[in-house]
Amino acid sequence: MRRRRQAAQRARSDAQWGAHRAARDAARAETVAASAEWVRGLGLRELLLIGAAIYWCEGGKAKPWRPHDCRIKFVNSDPLLVGLFLRFLDAVEVPPEDRRFRVSIHETADDAAAVRWWAERVGVPADRFQPTTIKRHRPLTTRKNVGTDYRGCLTIHVVGGSRLYWRIEGIMKGMSNEDPPRDR
Repeated sequence: MRRRRQAAQRARSDAQWGAHRAARDAARAETVAASAEWVRGLGLRELLLIGAAIYWCEGGKAKPWRPHDCRIKFVNSDPLLVGLFLRFLDAVEVPPEDRRFRVSIHETADDAAAVRWWAERVGVPADRFQPTTIKRHRPLTTRKNVGTDYRGCLTIHVVGGSRLYWRIEGIMKGMSNEDPPRDR
């Protein structure tokens, strides 16, 4: 009985909102395509600025209690952002052999499949990945990132990346202090 009511309600909702949803989805696809075309062909300076900003948002940073911890360690679950960060590493000439990859994933997921999936995305053989970090499941947490589409997070570590870290730190300082204070 309950399933029939839910199916009937879904059918009424689809009838009422179906055309609206189709128009919205078409408008979204058109906007995304036009915006992507507008951006194509980032220059080196743009790529360096964007790469530094996404690192500053998603990468590890030195802390007041460990000010000299200037390692490059980028973590994200979005393949588009990961790809953009790899383009940044190419632009700053970090050799592929200085890049380390590791998947972090919950223990209830298929970690081997996730490693294969990420390896394919970043163009590195799966056997070059470091051992997977398994996140223990907390039964009290209701996670939404489950199922076959859940691939965990990818960590990219740059060996000997302290000078690149300093460069990123300087780019961020330059972007955030664009107009130096004037003498009054």
